[in-house]
Amino acid sequence: MRGANRSGVSEFLLLGLSRQPQQQQLLFVLFLTMYLATVLGNLLILLAVGADSRLHTPMYFFLSTLSFVDVCFSSTTVPKMLANHILGSQSISFSACLTQMYFVFMFVDMDNFLLAVMAYDRFVAVCRPLHYTTKMTPQRCALLVAVSWVIANLDVLLHTLLMARLSFCADNAIPHFFCDATPLLTLSCSDTRLNEVMILTEGALIMITPFVCILTSYIHIASAVLRVPSPKGRWKAFSTCGSHLAVVSLFYGTIIAVYFNPLSSHSSAKDAAATVMYMVVTPMLNPFIYSLRNRDLKTALRKVLGGKTFSV
Repeated sequence: MRGANRSGVSEFLLLGLSRQPQQQQLLFVLFLTMYLATVLGNLLILLAVGADSRLHTPMYFFLSTLSFVDVCFSSTTVPKMLANHILGSQSISFSACLTQMYFVFMFVDMDNFLLAVMAYDRFVAVCRPLHYTTKMTPQRCALLVAVSWVIANLDVLLHTLLMARLSFCADNAIPHFFCDATPLLTLSCSDTRLNEVMILTEGALIMITPFVCILTSYIHIASAVLRVPSPKGRWKAFSTCGSHLAVVSLFYGTIIAVYFNPLSSHSSAKDAAATVMYMVVTPMLNPFIYSLRNRDLKTALRKVLGGKTFSV
């Protein structure tokens, strides 16, 4: 990278979330547990959807794609942090740092788009049930996911190239457990105004547009559910929507708090805590919130695990 040669910084130091040995041990156990739960929960979803032909529908296709993305999402950062703790090393090369940042934000974008696509799928199912099979064809579902991958990669490529052009001076310590954009911009001795403007404009557009689509979909869903005559049916629908919106609020709230503010207003401790929420906690919770309250999926999971029962 030309930026590394020009600035003399060939690697960064990932300081992690704490410098206290006892806290580091606790964080290691906590992150390892959450990572294993994330991988296990999401892989079970993938196995269940793949094994049960009744789940070969648009809703479960999007859900299995989300599970795959969440496994990849957590795997871009947590294993590196755990390995650094075991090896007693904090270093990451300049190129590896940018590569990690690229994949982190690509999977963030994919989560973002998939949440919107899933909300649209539920909108069509609830509000346009007679047109569901014609609107949500396998070809259209595959196209929605493919377009999401393309836009996510193009968006992150832009921000990565803008980061690669910056110079970095003597300070190479990142007070975080992965190569995040905000601390990297803080360390740079170049003019970062273009990077900040692109994050606050193009980046905001990429995040806020799906969020608005999600809210619009759920407003229409809520309006349709209120017309359901059965109180039990209304409660079931609102319960499901409430769970989905809880994940949406957690995901978007923490991202907006971390990235869509001026650099001068950032606190490394608060940013790290918010990042853990959307990067580690949300992918771990998704299988439970989106899936384990679903009777068809619980039946499929029971078959995958040899007949053991699930109660949620």
